Amino acid sequence: MRIPDVPYIRLSKIERGEVFARPDEIRRVAHALGLEPTDLLIDLAAPGFDFDAWVEPFRDGNSPDLTEERFAVLLAAALRARRAADPALTIATIDQDYGLPPVNLSRIENAVKPFGRWNAAIRRALFAIFDVADEAALRAQIEAQHRAGALDSAIGNVVDPTARMERTRARVQALAEELQGPVAGPAPTAAVPPPKLPLAAAARMLQVRGGPMPAGRIADAATGEQVEAPSGVGPRAFALRVSRATLGAGLPVQSIVILDPDRSPTPGGLTALRDGDGWRLLSVGLTREGQVVGYSTNPELEISLDDCDRESLATVVSAIFP
Repeated sequence: MRIPDVPYIRLSKIERGEVFARPDEIRRVAHALGLEPTDLLIDLAAPGFDFDAWVEPFRDGNSPDLTEERFAVLLAAALRARRAADPALTIATIDQDYGLPPVNLSRIENAVKPFGRWNAAIRRALFAIFDVADEAALRAQIEAQHRAGALDSAIGNVVDPTARMERTRARVQALAEELQGPVAGPAPTAAVPPPKLPLAAAARMLQVRGGPMPAGRIADAATGEQVEAPSGVGPRAFALRVSRATLGAGLPVQSIVILDPDRSPTPGGLTALRDGDGWRLLSVGLTREGQVVGYSTNPELEISLDDCDRESLATVVSAIFP
């Protein structure tokens, strides 16, 4: 489903609860689904509502790394304490001077995910804020603050489930009130349906690209081969010879995959990521925090697909095996 004026990455973060949707975004999503905007809000104060039961289907079953979860909480507390001690360190200053966007600042201060899940740019911003050279120095500084008791009051604000639930309830209530008010700006436009394929689309031929490249990449070069396009693929679909057994024996080197850039990566499926002048095949999964990631076996990689440009991804819709 495509929703005008709500970018794919923004919509993905809203779906996983990483950010609160704005009223205009809620209206557009509701319009696309044929619902009332308030139908998309959950009443956390409703009698019988069980948050743990509601969130259960979204868990992936993996056991958390308690050491890293602990450090995420300490980092959240340390960042809160750092800002509280320096009035000049405002949200706007952190964004402008350190390159740490407000949405990521909020997620770090609420220990949304372990430090290792943040990308290199976010890590560098944190090193600069704490005036340390690297991760080891950051961890040492925060552990020292914790041992000295300097983080005790801030930790309570991070881990208190009652306080966090109350903040969430207040935000949901504010959204409900805004949605009851007048609509500012233009009304939501209708969702754009996928393009209808011509009757002859099943006989369309796709040029096969491919060729081995270093570090498990696949060349974006013509092979001279053609394969028939499967039914239902978009107009930008193309074929790629695997060339590298980066995902193991399940996808042999001589296999050909059909990729559709107009489809979003889905956990449990496969996708290709544009990597320089080539492509990298990845299996798609979901972390415990709800982050969409791509995995490669050879070489061993884990890439946050949420942080990738949507135009650099193409979803695998079918495969032809040798």
